[in-house]
Parts: sequence; structure tokens; C-alpha cells
Amino acid sequence: MSTDPLIYKRVQRLMGNRFELSVVCTDAAWANDCLDKAVAEISRIEQLLTTYSKDSQTNRINASAGLRPEPVDQEVVALIERSLRLSALTQGAFDITYGSIDKRFWNFDTTMTSLPDPKTARRMVRLINYRNVLLDAGEQTVFLKEKGMRIGFGGIGKGYAAEQAKRILRDLGVTSGIVNAAGDLTTWGSQPNGKPWTIGIADPNQINQQAFSFLEISNMAVATSGNYEKYALIDGKRYSHTIDPKTGYPVSGIKSVTIIAPNAELADALATPVMVMGVRVGLNLINQMRHIACIIIDDTDKLHTSANIRLVAPATV
Repeated sequence: MSTDPLIYKRVQRLMGNRFELSVVCTDAAWANDCLDKAVAEISRIEQLLTTYSKDSQTNRINASAGLRPEPVDQEVVALIERSLRLSALTQGAFDITYGSIDKRFWNFDTTMTSLPDPKTARRMVRLINYRNVLLDAGEQTVFLKEKGMRIGFGGIGKGYAAEQAKRILRDLGVTSGIVNAAGDLTTWGSQPNGKPWTIGIADPNQINQQAFSFLEISNMAVATSGNYEKYALIDGKRYSHTIDPKTGYPVSGIKSVTIIAPNAELADALATPVMVMGVRVGLNLINQMRHIACIIIDDTDKLHTSANIRLVAPATV
């Protein structure tokens, strides 16, 4: 057992993404036991929300679309309830029925050389409509009104899992740590030296995603959505893999959005809709929300920030 607190880490592929869990403590065996329990919680959530398992509650909801309400756990009802509130807040820019889109329609690689015509694009997104998700909290059921509708938790699931892993670790007595779910991360406490955690904001123009600036945070979460990892280049213009649910077209104009929020679920769920909404409307939304900040890099590499944020230059870190 170390007398000084150290950072103990666990890196594991979960929910199809790279998770890195870090805890600060003096006992390596206890740290690893805590990390085991946090990983088990993320795996449990993955089984609940995945669309890759026929028996998952998500797939059962989708299989019953247009036919009947599907009974699910209270946890799933609550997550969908929060998702629908976010959909209303973002006027549909965040929408878990995004799973309804035909994935064959978009092929974001070198073979995609042109955009579809607007009529085809709108037809492909006609089933995306969060208002057609009917929840019965009393009966604990979910009903998708239209046959063919599908929900998916890709825009909120990683953040939710990160927060639940953090809850497990804190309940076990871990006073400081980070859960990083492929860039959606949540922090609590401080580094072993007592200083806040230092988080890098990736530069979307760097292939190795070097940081262009840093944030010092504690008991906060950060999530980034961007077009620098997956996109199509058509006639010299870069199109994000993020589709606007209203038009069926890829969003453009923004390279990356970073959200700083009290928890990772909220940060994760707000990053993509701000990309969809655009710089002006997205920042206007964030500026109306308490305890939430935003950093946007647009297609011309101009930096935009919400009214309540302070960046630390890399040279000072």
C-alpha cells in the first residue's frame, strides 16, 4: 500500500468505445476492485441499451414499433423521459428516434462523392420524430407509434454510462477520479497534488487531436462532438457524419463542439444538437442554460465560446 495517493487506471473497450477510468487512492488492490465494479456497471448498461443484441430492451422496443407498448425497466423509462425533454429543449435537434434512419443511405468514406436530392433525404428521415415516442411511466412501457421507427442511445448512452460508473466509484468511497468514455468524460475531486483535473480540448485540424487549449475542472463533465473523425469530402466541402433530423442532410459549418456541464449525460446529449443548430442558435441555447458552457470551432477555424467560459492557453499549462 502506498502512503501517497496515486492514480490507478483501467482502459477497456465497452459500448463499442474506448473507456478509461482513473481513480485516486493509496491502495492498489482496493483501487482495482473499485474499477472492476465500475466496469461491471458500464457492461450492465451496455446490455440494456445496445442495438447489437436481439434481446436488449432497446431492440424489444424497436421490434414492437407500431404494434404494441413494450414493458421496460424503470431505468430505461427515466432515460427516455430525459431524452424527450432534451428533444423538446433543442426543438428536435437531439432525437433518440434518429435510429430510424437507413444507415445504408450515408456512407461516410471515400466512396461517397455526392449528396442525395433533398426529396430523397427528407423521405429517409420521415420516421425521426421524438413526439411519436409514447411513455407510460405508471405501466413502465414505451410505444413507438410508427412501424419502422427505431430508437438508439448513441447520443446520450456513453455519457449516462460514465455518470453511473462515477456514481458506483463514489459510493465505494473513491473521492477523486475521471471516467472518460471516448472523449465524454466526468470528473470529481482533484489530482493527487490537490490541483483540479486538466482537460485538453482537441484541435479538429490535428490528425493526432493535439489540444489547442485546456480547461481546469473538478466535479464537472466535458463532451466533444466533431466532424474531424468521420466525414465526407464532396466538391471540396466537408460534411459531418451528423445528420440534421429535419432535412436528412449532413450538418456543415462547424468542425467541433465541446460542452462543459455538471454531468456527462447532459454534456454528451447537448454536443450533437449544438452542431445541428449551428453557431448562433447553438450558443443562444447554451447561454440560456445555467452551469453549462460551450466551445465551438467553425469551418473557418474561428473560435466561439459561450458567455461564461474561460480558456487556459497551452503555454501556461
